[in-house]
Amino acid sequence: MDINTFLSADELAGLTSRVEAYNRGLGQARPVQNALGKDDFLKLLITQLSHQDPTQPLEDREFVAQMAQFSTLEQMTNMTAELSKVLNLLARSQAVNLLGKSVELAVGEGRVSGVVEAISGNEFPQLLVGGRYYDVSQVLSVRE
Repeated sequence: MDINTFLSADELAGLTSRVEAYNRGLGQARPVQNALGKDDFLKLLITQLSHQDPTQPLEDREFVAQMAQFSTLEQMTNMTAELSKVLNLLARSQAVNLLGKSVELAVGEGRVSGVVEAISGNEFPQLLVGGRYYDVSQVLSVRE
């Protein structure tokens, strides 16, 4: 059985044109990312497995190492999401503890002082001081 692995100039031009059109379509359909996610890792792994050389299959230890990397990536992603929730809870708790206390806030080049009258917002709590809302991160000092 003899397989022809060469392309004519017309076939190569047509193939190149289709690949470029496909790549342009990918660029429009998906925003550019600077980091690979777990979906990208899975796609790479599936592509590698489906296009591996049958005479030299992926060795067991290489496959296990890649699966361990994927597992680690997934756990890190889950941990990041959970830590984000904890940080939000801490910010809300800090904001609630400031209710009724006198605070000094950094606002641009100046400072604002007053009593925290109310708290609003879930993920990014805001303090109502002197009729205006300020971010918790702007607090410089707290007094009873």
